[in-house]
Amino acid sequence: MIKIERNPTPPPSLAVEEQKVEGVYNKPDVIRRLKEDSHDKCYICELGGLSDPEVEHLKPHHGRTIPERIFDWNNLFYVCPHCNNIKKESKYDDKIIDCCEEDPEKMLEQCYEEGHVNVHYIMDEERAIMTADLIQECFEKRNTGIREAACQHRIDRLADEMNILYKKLEKHKKNPELLRYKRSLRATLSRNSIFAAFKRNYVRKHISDYPDLEEFLV
Repeated sequence: MIKIERNPTPPPSLAVEEQKVEGVYNKPDVIRRLKEDSHDKCYICELGGLSDPEVEHLKPHHGRTIPERIFDWNNLFYVCPHCNNIKKESKYDDKIIDCCEEDPEKMLEQCYEEGHVNVHYIMDEERAIMTADLIQECFEKRNTGIREAACQHRIDRLADEMNILYKKLEKHKKNPELLRYKRSLRATLSRNSIFAAFKRNYVRKHISDYPDLEEFLV
């Protein structure tokens, strides 16, 4: 999970649909705006290029029993079905970081280590603890065959991205004067890139080896 800059202007369809008895909150303008703001990534696992995105309510509306949450633009997020399904568990209700309002990198440490994901909270607050648990489960909860496949797909994609990062870092370390390697790392470490939280955390933990990259982690 990474900080997202949300467009403050709600998509027009939300106001229209809110007036209907069975209005919907996933009209094309909502999907397009969320996709753009989220850089086409699931806001929880950061898997990119979603072919089947869903619109998720950060704070659940519990079957429309809390109507003010249904069409609240600030409560809608771009998510993959796998993560959305896991987050629906009641233990996460109203306990997840709003990554449009707060910076998850200041509250969580998201690590890829030896083929597995480990997420630790670094701020001892409930929303940090529960968000760490949610992200961990989205990569590692393999209690059904479908979830095992979905988790492994995310791990495999993350491994590919981390290996690309390691190779770029090695080239940069050997040739720090070559600006093309540094420019490439700027893009790789951008919040817009897939699995950015993991890549940025790795560099942050090894910043003594790459002090000139600290400016990319701001």
